[in-house]
Amino acid sequence: MTRIIRILCIALLTIVGLVGSSRPLRADDRDDKHEQCERRIHQAEDKLRDAIQHHGEDSKQARKRREQLEEAKRHCNYDHDRDHHDDDHDHY
Repeated sequence: MTRIIRILCIALLTIVGLVGSSRPLRADDRDDKHEQCERRIHQAEDKLRDAIQHHGEDSKQARKRREQLEEAKRHCNYDHDRDHHDDDHDHY
């Protein structure tokens, strides 16, 4: 009997550990993601500015940096939209 209780306790602790480690996205996590996005966009803007200064407005380097800036913005908007979409489901 004590062996069964011990096995059940281990199983319960395992389940609690798994459920506890899969916590939902918190506001702090979203703030961190937002800061990372802002930083990524700012860096892409800086690189674009440098490319324009060194190679010209219509250079292939500037075009490449514009594409990278747009990609960073799209990525951040996707994360932002997904986070807000997840918020809608948190209330159910």
